[in-house]
Amino acid sequence: MTRDEAEALIGQAGRLAPGDDFPLLEAAIACAIHDDPARDPQVVRDLAAVGVERLTARLRRESQEEALAETMSGDLRLSGDLFTYDDPDNADVIAVAERRKGLPVTLGILYLHVAKLGGLNVKGVDFPGHFLLRIDTPEGPLALDPFSEGRVVLPSELTRRALHAGLTPNVADRLDLLMAPAADRAVLIRLQNNIFARAAAARDYGRAERAALRRALLDPQDHRPWLDVASAREGQGALAGALEALARAGELDHGAALAARVQRERVRLRLN
Repeated sequence: MTRDEAEALIGQAGRLAPGDDFPLLEAAIACAIHDDPARDPQVVRDLAAVGVERLTARLRRESQEEALAETMSGDLRLSGDLFTYDDPDNADVIAVAERRKGLPVTLGILYLHVAKLGGLNVKGVDFPGHFLLRIDTPEGPLALDPFSEGRVVLPSELTRRALHAGLTPNVADRLDLLMAPAADRAVLIRLQNNIFARAAAARDYGRAERAALRRALLDPQDHRPWLDVASAREGQGALAGALEALARAGELDHGAALAARVQRERVRLRLN
């Protein structure tokens, strides 16, 4: 798959209606190829296929949450990267499949794909600061942490984490809010946000631009990714391209026109 082919696939996924079946794993693979085309994505598909096979077998004798956790952390050896957390590979689904370690949201994408094909009702949870999973069991919903080998996160721990993340006590005590399911598209966008923030902080503006562009493709009605595309292009000295991105932001949301106009004028001054 070339970078252009990956970009086309991401765009197709982004144009799907909210009720359509979002191809989470294939879209995540396309995002990884878009970032670095010199890889073979088959390692991800093969790993996921083994996961579905093992999960199906485990569900015959184990509870849903145990079967999923043991499949992903035991059989597939997936875990959080505690020692090199800031390694860019942790946010790349192909590298995670090869290394068997990564960020919570990247690991979560693999969990979500395997769980879905295994017949489980699992969704992402856009928890502040640390991505989680929600699994609906006959006994009720449970929170799972893909970074910590899929272990169950107790309600008291969820509240503690929410307070630590800065949520107010009246929100931190609301499990229905803390465990609200996120759409698969939102999960993949969260991963691109993570990549953008890390790349921008490292002044890797090329990678930051690609991540922002993927966000724009995944959510074509959102003007904010184009502001980030503009910022990344400006960081590379591509001022004409930055102006194009700012124009796109203004077209998508007239409410952002003022911010885009200020940024556009600043870029124009540099261009001239």
